[in-house]
This record gives sequence, C-alpha cells and structure tokens, in this order.
Amino acid sequence: MTNQLRVAVVGVGYLGRFHALIYSRMPEVALVGVVDPDADRAHAVAAEVGCSAFTDAEELLRRVDAVSVVAPTSVHLEVAAPFLRRGVHMMLEKPIAATGEEGEEIVRLAARSGAILQIGHLERFNAGVMALARRISAPRYMEAQRMGGFTERVADVDVISDLMIHDIDIILALMGSPIRHIAAVGTPVLTEHIDIANARLEFADGAVASVVASRVSDKKMRRIRVFQPSGYLSLDFITQTIDIAYPKETRGVERPEIVRERIEIEPVKPLDRELETFVQCVRASRPPLVDGRVGLEALKVALEVRSGIRTNTGS
Repeated sequence: MTNQLRVAVVGVGYLGRFHALIYSRMPEVALVGVVDPDADRAHAVAAEVGCSAFTDAEELLRRVDAVSVVAPTSVHLEVAAPFLRRGVHMMLEKPIAATGEEGEEIVRLAARSGAILQIGHLERFNAGVMALARRISAPRYMEAQRMGGFTERVADVDVISDLMIHDIDIILALMGSPIRHIAAVGTPVLTEHIDIANARLEFADGAVASVVASRVSDKKMRRIRVFQPSGYLSLDFITQTIDIAYPKETRGVERPEIVRERIEIEPVKPLDRELETFVQCVRASRPPLVDGRVGLEALKVALEVRSGIRTNTGS
C-alpha cells in the first residue's frame, strides 16, 4: 500500500479512546471514524482526535481498510463478523471472544476472507517480555503473579478474562509445548465473578507453570519467574527489570558459583507498539505475532481454568 490506511475504532470507552489517539498520530493512517453506542462519548472522542463519530459500526463497512474492535467481549462476534466477511483487517481486543465456539467462528471468518486478524494480547509487546523471550531455553517451571486492586470498569468480567489471560498467553508462547492437564482454584470476593484465582498448568514435556491473578490485593504486582537448566530469570513488569542467576564453573572449585545480574529494560509503550505492528502487518500483508489462532488457544485455556474452578466450588 502506498496511500494511507483507512482505519476506524469501534468502541471508544477507556481503552478504545487510546486506540483512537494512537491511530490519529500515525502518518501512515487516516482515522476515518470512531463508533460507540453512546453518541456523546463517540462525539467527544471524535472531536479529540479529529474524525467523524458514528453510533452504528455498519456505516463504516465500505469506508475502511482496517478496524480496531474494543467493544465488550460478549459482542465481539456480532461486531467483528460484518467487517471480517468484507475482508476488513482487524485488531480485536482480548479475549478473542466470550466462548470457544464464537472464537472459532471469528478465526474462520478471517481465514475465509483473507483478513489479517490480530488479537490484543498487549503484554506480548511489553519490552520486558520480549527481552525475557530471547533468554528462554527449555524452561521447566514458570510462576506468574498478576495482582492489584479492584477496578469498577471491569466488574462485569472475572479475573481470568481480565488479568490471568495475559500470563496464560505469555506462558503458552514461552513454553512451546502442548498443555496436558489444568488444575485451578478461585473465588469471588467483591463481585459475583471470580476475583482471585490460581491455576497449575502441566505441559506435555513435563514442564509446569503456576499462575496467580487477583484484583483484590492491596499491593500491585506484575511478575513472571522462569526456572530452566541454564539458570533462573525473573521479570518485574512494573520496574521493567530482569534478574538473572546462573551457574558459572570455576577451575579448582567443586561446585559452580551462582552469578547474579540485573538487566534494565528500556521501556516502550506496549499499546503504541502493538498498533504500529498491526498497521505494519496490514501494509506488508504478513501474519501478526498474536493472530486469531493464538488468541483462541489462550481463550480455551482460560475457559478450562474457569471450568475447573466452578467444578471445585460446585457453582
């Protein structure tokens, strides 16, 4: 493509507004419009970014090359289907859908029309995660903790869809082995949904991962630790540091000494990078890092975690 990519954003609540702001700053993008069922919100964001406002996404079907869908997960298939059928490339926020069946249909529609489909697993574009991935070799155990306080704007979903799915996606990518077994526990605390959860993921190659997610904690923590034969790595998402410990042989010493290092990661804005990558994939007609099948795999694991918790609690 030599001309600007015509893009729209469907859903301009808290996160969708940032999508619109980022696109509006890209010289290779023409932000055609923003869509939201709340007309006042649509017009407010449109005025902020300098584009047209709509309350019905179908008004944009013939006007755009690509679209960001930042609508509630429950309506992902309903919103995405008309665009995908027309071959409109799509950045679809995570999780890909509310159910496995809906996720599979979204993937099928994109494949049928040839539309590029990228799922918004934002943490894949975190500079720390990318630096960690370059240092992973045959991991045997991972431990991820993602905890913080309660936010009212996500009270309609459980902590698995809200937080844990980020680490599920990262772990699946880093492990590179199929899951053999999942065990999970969790409970509601402040809402009718699960607010704190722990999952144990066992992989076909014998590796294990433990994932904890909480939105009722007084301290914010975002961390993943990796144990492998060549050493130990710990990424702190908040400070953007990686602590490494590894054995070093010393002549004349019976056992190797443990060497410790800290790597400071130059921070980047993950959402900016994610949307820039999406635009580059569309313009170059190349598959994205987190395509529909990757997003679907993370969803299916998250759903199995949820099912395991319900089985354990009898709810």
